[in-house]
Amino acid sequence: MSPTERTKILNELTGREAAVLLHDWPFWARPKQLPPAGDWRVWLILAGRGFGKTRTGAEWVRGLAESGRARRIALVAETAADARDVMIEGESGLLACCAPWGRPKYEPSKRRVTWPNGAIATSFSADDPDQLRGPQFDAAWADEIAKWRYEAAWDNLMLGLRLGADPRCVATTTPKPRAWLARLMADPGTVVTRGATRENAGNLAPGFLDQILARYAGTRLGRQEIDGEFLTEIPGALWTRTLIEGARALPGAVPGLARIIVAVDPAVTSGSDSDETGIVVAGVDGEGRFWVLEDLSGRMSPDLWARRSADAYRRHHADAVVCEVNQGGDLVVATLRTVDGSLPVRAVRATRGKRLRAEPVAALYEQGRVRHAGPFPELEDQMAGFTGASGDASPDRLDALVWALTDLAFDRPPARSREFLV
Repeated sequence: MSPTERTKILNELTGREAAVLLHDWPFWARPKQLPPAGDWRVWLILAGRGFGKTRTGAEWVRGLAESGRARRIALVAETAADARDVMIEGESGLLACCAPWGRPKYEPSKRRVTWPNGAIATSFSADDPDQLRGPQFDAAWADEIAKWRYEAAWDNLMLGLRLGADPRCVATTTPKPRAWLARLMADPGTVVTRGATRENAGNLAPGFLDQILARYAGTRLGRQEIDGEFLTEIPGALWTRTLIEGARALPGAVPGLARIIVAVDPAVTSGSDSDETGIVVAGVDGEGRFWVLEDLSGRMSPDLWARRSADAYRRHHADAVVCEVNQGGDLVVATLRTVDGSLPVRAVRATRGKRLRAEPVAALYEQGRVRHAGPFPELEDQMAGFTGASGDASPDRLDALVWALTDLAFDRPPARSREFLV
């Protein structure tokens, strides 16, 4: 239908007809936003930001609920707040998509959306995988699954998708290189739809697309976040995603530890454009396995990183705080001692390049001797992206990890006042 023909038809509609058409999703949707034909269990939409993923997921759920084809629906986001603010109450969420005459009732305290015909959608947080144990569904919408911390959340969702004759799930996400996401893409029951931000240009703010293309077009970040490409391992990186995923331990699996270190890689400045201060807590058990316990890194003032480090030392009953002094020198140690004069602080100074220092630590992962006591997305992104090439962003979280594991695995604890070179 030509634009002229469409305009003519729209002008001839009554007010009631126009209102009905406004909420007729198949009329407005792009082909990629409509469910694919065929026998599939998961419809995986991998697309750039602003593609219309949220609207697509919400309209799919709405269509199932209003038609009665689904009676028990799961809405799963990375966090409970995301489920509420994006999937349900967002500008493209469920409530915004539904017509006034068929709008469901939302009960935030019950995490429940109920349609006039009795269909119910319940929201869940992927940060709490056990929340999805027990409930069962005949449909599910999983949003931004590449950001989910726990693969167990997806597993529990799939195990609960067992009601009705044809239970299905739509998963909407900007792609990130996650090993379990790659497995989902390869599953014969998955249909993948790919899309780029520019495909929805007519519904985005003026100038937005030009601005982000000017800054990110052709970059790895742009290919992922704008073009919706699923980028796999980075050539030359010391850690692969598969290696990192293999190091992940179940919650509560940490044994008693023989020694614990808090490692700090302080930033010189603390402004919004400054590098992060890396703070990582790690320990070693009696069998020689190393455990990454916490990543407390971020942009912060010297006083804040010192207090955060001291707090971690006390909470974990650590043996020492190891801090890099290449930038800041004696002031780094003095800042820590100002917060707590009793802290056992060991200063370390890097004399070799980052890659050379990181290689022995990467070898520990390859030997299966390191475990992550939980997900650390920002740290793990730095690990999987680190090649040691000049010009790369400073991997401060990774630096702190390297200092912690180097101290635990390769360095004998020296006297507290001694500075040593690595």
